Amino acid sequence: MLQQTQTDRVIPKFTAFLKAFPTVSALARAPLSKVLIAWQGLGYNRRARMLHVCAQELVKRHAGVIPQDPEILAQLPGIGPYTARAVAVFAHNRAHAMIETNIRRVYLHHFFPKRTAVSDADLMPVIEKTMDRKRPREWFSALMDYGASLSRTVQNPNKRSAGYTIQKPFRGSLREMRGKILRILTKQKSVSLVTLRRESHDGARFTQAVTALEKEGFIKRVKHSLVLV
Repeated sequence: MLQQTQTDRVIPKFTAFLKAFPTVSALARAPLSKVLIAWQGLGYNRRARMLHVCAQELVKRHAGVIPQDPEILAQLPGIGPYTARAVAVFAHNRAHAMIETNIRRVYLHHFFPKRTAVSDADLMPVIEKTMDRKRPREWFSALMDYGASLSRTVQNPNKRSAGYTIQKPFRGSLREMRGKILRILTKQKSVSLVTLRRESHDGARFTQAVTALEKEGFIKRVKHSLVLV
């Protein structure tokens, strides 16, 4: 939930989400529509979809128990290297080097002050050597807080990262169209393609969004209408 979303927006959503889905099994059993409704307001609905799929795989492969080993976690859908290590660090206090935007900012600022196009592969050995192995949870929490404060006091060091990109505006984006379609379908079980297209006011973007949502398993076509999977 915290990915590209401010903490003050996440906290009430996180609390409500846990109340709706108190266990991995409860999340796995829930219909996608209920998960998307609980997620509304956070954006990036793909995260909710992958979390739902991941819960289903956790039930199938691990009886609903979340593994502690990052290598096993990384085999689950929707979990990449950072998330796998973050779960190990924050949930189980296990020492694994990891990197996200705030941690990256700290290491670029202090260890690569004059270099540009610094890759995460350059940063990871430094993070590995400098991390607190006895208290990794506190160490990485502190790093992330410090990195967030750096963004307000110095010119953003992340601009010197090899992977730095400027996020495109939300208004008028494909992401905005995707969210609009999903919001409508969480309120109505089935909506005709003609109606949705008319309400979109952008035929090209609408077609792109529908194609992507179908491919990702959010929606499906039933005759001439769209429904949530």
